[in-house]
Amino acid sequence: MQDERADRVDSILNSFDFSAIEEMDPSLGEGHHVSYDREVPFELRIQDTGSGPQEVGTLEAIKVKVLVLGEDSNPRHIKIELTSENDIFFHYVQSLDEAAFRRMQESQKLMIEFSEMPTILVRMLNACIKEPHSFLAVFIMHRDGRARLDFIQNIEYKFIELLSLDFVATSEELVRQQITFRYNSVKSKLAILQARLQDISALVKVKNPSLLLQLQKNPKKSTNK
Repeated sequence: MQDERADRVDSILNSFDFSAIEEMDPSLGEGHHVSYDREVPFELRIQDTGSGPQEVGTLEAIKVKVLVLGEDSNPRHIKIELTSENDIFFHYVQSLDEAAFRRMQESQKLMIEFSEMPTILVRMLNACIKEPHSFLAVFIMHRDGRARLDFIQNIEYKFIELLSLDFVATSEELVRQQITFRYNSVKSKLAILQARLQDISALVKVKNPSLLLQLQKNPKKSTNK
């Protein structure tokens, strides 16, 4: 029921044109475009220096934004940003060009090419959403700001590590820019929705005044219906 309600809210929000607001995103400053933007269930772990990661982490919905410079099928640069609605100061970035990918490809024995990375990332992230018992996203954070995201597949009798990505916590200045953008974005979207609500209220007042009175008296009851 909660997921259905969230989907309805997303559907309503998507019916509005917020493109002008989204274009102010500082993440797009270098010419990237957003290829993927969804909340994904992550298991968050903290690793102290000289000790292993926590056996059990906390499960949290992390907003994952994949930004591509160039075409998705032929990227020149890929940037992955992680943020959290529960902690506005949580902001990690992974930056990947072809040279960095080659090093990662060699160390992890990957059988994919750089041009396939956007598609592979989207596929893995969606798998973590749709099949959380089979595909896991484990995010291990170090005290020094370094972090690693492991995509793991559970195949009944063992866990297989599919892909690992190194992240770093962004600087205070970049975090400040992101918080400012997110605040102004929400504020602007709220203003647009409030203006739309006023338009609807004015129309209902003309067409059916008694209905408007009923909605204003019992907003929650009317919504649940």
